[in-house]
Amino acid sequence: MIGRSLLLACIALSASSAGAQTLTLDPHLDLPKSAAAPDWNGLHDATSQFDLERARSGGLNAAAIALFVPQGTRDAASLAKAEAELRVHDAAIHAIADRNPGLAALALSPADVRAIAASGRFAVIESLLNTWPLGDDLDAFDKWYARGVRIVGFVHAGHNQFADSSRPALALGDGPTLNGGLSALGKRAVARLNDLGILIDVSQLSDAAFDQVLQLSRAPVIATHSDVRAIVGNSRNLTDAQLDALKANGGVIAINAFSAYLRPRSAQTLDGVAALQREFGLGKDGGAPLSASRQAEYDRRYHDIVGREPKATVGELVDAVDYAVRRIGVDHVALSSDFNHGGGVEGWNNVAELGSVTAELRRRGYSAADIDKLWSGNVLRVWQKAIDARRS
Repeated sequence: MIGRSLLLACIALSASSAGAQTLTLDPHLDLPKSAAAPDWNGLHDATSQFDLERARSGGLNAAAIALFVPQGTRDAASLAKAEAELRVHDAAIHAIADRNPGLAALALSPADVRAIAASGRFAVIESLLNTWPLGDDLDAFDKWYARGVRIVGFVHAGHNQFADSSRPALALGDGPTLNGGLSALGKRAVARLNDLGILIDVSQLSDAAFDQVLQLSRAPVIATHSDVRAIVGNSRNLTDAQLDALKANGGVIAINAFSAYLRPRSAQTLDGVAALQREFGLGKDGGAPLSASRQAEYDRRYHDIVGREPKATVGELVDAVDYAVRRIGVDHVALSSDFNHGGGVEGWNNVAELGSVTAELRRRGYSAADIDKLWSGNVLRVWQKAIDARRS
């Protein structure tokens, strides 16, 4: 257990890095690969962009940590393997709090986040990204809610039985669409998540699925890790019309520190990716699924090509914040890192560097009240609205 003096130091560090009394919350980061180790506890991990020690030094008070398994095929064996992986990752997320009780605790509500942060501890929020491992079982949402999941995003890279992705999994044979947006199962899932008071995450969804979620949800939603398509024309980013719809819904976009969605890729990189896709017989209209070994080779070579791109900067991150704020207002914008899954920009490449983002916001003229909203207030508000809309 840590003593009272260290607890007070934690609070002081948070205040000094992000501005007095600012509660800082990252609504989307991932576990590192090292979290699969049985003794991992998240306290100190040099291989990760997140650990409790650097979160404390950087002034990060809370984060939604993704319970995530990448997209695969929907055969029984693959789903069973994915479900087992989910349980391992869930145990790792809980271990951050369970194995460091003086430093962290699981948060099940905005009130929990505030209370945990006020105690000098780190608030762990569990989110679920990619509902493919759940099969066709809507009751699985109730089970994961009981375990602590409070934010759910339907897809990652690849269509699944609930919804279409903004990034079809070409290596799995995906075409432009599988469900025409949400499937019938996905539409029922929106209602189930509303009933549970789970906050729906619209990041990664296809444009059609995004529109349908907003039409169906009776609660505000969040895009936990998305950027602006007017700046970078990538399908993962939100259009101006989607930003407007998000505002009308009462929701929030968390501008994401992911370089490829903040700074356009060079012609050389785009040409290299296109050549690689042709070599592997992959096209925007789909194709034959690749074998597991060919998928691994494609992924390795793809990431080698895109990894040569220079990283975006904190300034470019805040450029995207500026755009979204001008378009839909500061009440509908937040910040997220996507650490451990490709996130990180020059100046904010791990949780210890959070202060550089706050400094840039201040330099641009954002008030203390605005910064509070961007770092946590807006996320906590929409989360509470989702809870308020549930059916008892």
